[in-house]
Amino acid sequence: MGKKVIGYFEDSRQAGQATNELKEKGFNEISILGNENGGKEGSKGKDNNGMSGKQNLSNGTMTGGTIGGIAGLGLGAGALGALGTAALLIPGIGPIVAMGPLAAALGGAVTGGVAGALVDYGIPKERSDFYETKIKEGNTVVILKANDDKTDTVASILRNHGAKDVRVH
Repeated sequence: MGKKVIGYFEDSRQAGQATNELKEKGFNEISILGNENGGKEGSKGKDNNGMSGKQNLSNGTMTGGTIGGIAGLGLGAGALGALGTAALLIPGIGPIVAMGPLAAALGGAVTGGVAGALVDYGIPKERSDFYETKIKEGNTVVILKANDDKTDTVASILRNHGAKDVRVH
């Protein structure tokens, strides 16, 4: 049936490199969650263009700063399209960028936040809360569904690109 491999990156470019390698190796069910404001949305409320990220994301448009964050992942346009991208405003976290299967789940689970979507995706509650905190801090979380016999390969690729706290659930 498969398990989920999850880890976080302090550098979104490393997350993009790991994702690119995973896609090259044939893995497709990859989700990326990131908050480029690093939890500072409440203090500044501005993206890199000086526009209010909260205002722009709440009406569904992607700001220059959000697009820059996606580009910072180092993913090609084809990979972005294949993953499916959403910019969302999550209460208590602020604007985040979500790609992959979790993007749709987050869109419908805004009240449960990131942790609620991760729990629904099969990550234990305490670990989901941990990863939500990491996103609030400005880290990028990568989660991938893989067959049981491939989880070690996925975990190694994530770690080789700098992922921290890689777990299999």
